[in-house]
Amino acid sequence: MSEAFDRWSVLKRKSREGGGSDRVEKHRAGGKLTARERLETFFDPGTFSEIDPFVTHRVDTFGLDERRVPGDGVVTGWGEVDGRPVVAFAQDATVFGGALGEAHAMKIVKIMETARKAGVPIVGLDDSGGARIQEGVMSLGGYGEVFFRNVLLSGVVPQLSLVLGPCAGGAVYSPAITDFVIMAAGTGQMFITGPDVVRAVTGEEVTMEALGGAEAHASLSGVSHFTATSDRDAIALSRRILGYLPLNNLEEPPSAPAAAPPDSAAKELARSVPEDANAPYDVHAVVDRVVDVGSFLEVQASWAGNLVVGLARLDGRAIGVVANNPAVLAGTLDINASTKGARFVRFCDAFNLPLVTFVDVPGFLPGTAQEHGGIIRHGAKLLYAYAEATVPMMTVILRKAYGGAYDVMCSKHLGGDLNLAWPTAEIAVMGAEGAVNILFRRDLEKATPAERDAKRAELVGEYRRQFLNPYLAAERGYVDDVIDPTETRDRLVRGLALLASKRDDRPGRKHGNIPL
Repeated sequence: MSEAFDRWSVLKRKSREGGGSDRVEKHRAGGKLTARERLETFFDPGTFSEIDPFVTHRVDTFGLDERRVPGDGVVTGWGEVDGRPVVAFAQDATVFGGALGEAHAMKIVKIMETARKAGVPIVGLDDSGGARIQEGVMSLGGYGEVFFRNVLLSGVVPQLSLVLGPCAGGAVYSPAITDFVIMAAGTGQMFITGPDVVRAVTGEEVTMEALGGAEAHASLSGVSHFTATSDRDAIALSRRILGYLPLNNLEEPPSAPAAAPPDSAAKELARSVPEDANAPYDVHAVVDRVVDVGSFLEVQASWAGNLVVGLARLDGRAIGVVANNPAVLAGTLDINASTKGARFVRFCDAFNLPLVTFVDVPGFLPGTAQEHGGIIRHGAKLLYAYAEATVPMMTVILRKAYGGAYDVMCSKHLGGDLNLAWPTAEIAVMGAEGAVNILFRRDLEKATPAERDAKRAELVGEYRRQFLNPYLAAERGYVDDVIDPTETRDRLVRGLALLASKRDDRPGRKHGNIPL
């Protein structure tokens, strides 16, 4: 073999070795795959094509002139996932702890630009200590270039982030801008400043896991959308998510063979919702009996459980599902639920996923904490997201739809295309007891104590008969039909077939001003 091929072989080997055998073994001992193993697991076998394996940093200070590793701590390229093209990068924590420098950033930017031009999803497998201190502002500039591409590609191609190791400082902002964040429990962490800085500045004692582990971000901050048990689990989950999504915003999501629930599911639907309007139940029982069997993939399941959102299929077509959950906070909308729902609705609208909304909401959660925390502004996000969306939107009112929350939950007034209600639906400004206390306060005050309870019960019953039903709304066309619960899936399937070709032009503008 010639000298040229010998040199090529040595450089290729060094690129594959990353930080060296010792660092690689230590990395694996922590239960993690290497960057290359992650990409090989992510892509269909034999489809990964690497680019830029010979790129190195250009810094001579702080001893870096003696520490040049081909690839510079990140592996980039493209391949196929279930036969469809995807580009990806995987940070290599065995090289400078995965820290990002100028050349490292350039590689990520280059593959992001490839995703933009080709119109294909980009997946980042993140494992980085943040900015490479030795490179100073060049590292910060590199992060800025990555962030700019994240924003440029937002709503254009799907972007997924798998946080598989400790990510600090600038390393967390890129995942935060992407569509979905998947964190590996026990190994993936995200924080702006680590425990040492927190201790020095605030005096708080906190571990890395408690500060920014998968559980913290799944249940407390809402930063993470999915929690995986391992690298392999996170990668399998990312592949499943991509299966619901189009390659870009100009394409339709991929279809799959329909998997209708058994006939018994339709008969069980009505029994899933208690007749007592104040009785709690888990809305998952409704969703699972309507969508294709095994297709529902819940998003942010551990955060803001009073609103359930997720990806699913209906007669083989990919859809987004939004549902109030009376099992948590009676299904009220609060700050977190409103933000969760708004972001998911906007994601579905960006990538042509029809929306199916199941409504059972008594209103917005009251209290000073909510008011002072900005429930008006946050609740308006969900309203804005639905009103802005142009994908097919179908709504089923199961039980309560009270007050402003009725409007917000994809009502006909916000652009709902097919709005259905069950006979148990209660569409009103508020519940009977509250309405009677306001409307007939003076009459009740005049009644004797002995008469008051009987009078209140009579008025509550009359209010229920007149207003707590779906028929006033149906008379005005605010709901398109009141249906037998057993018809729900069939009516939604037929509605989706009609609305698949929906087009809804809006006034031209640079962008709206959502109340962030």
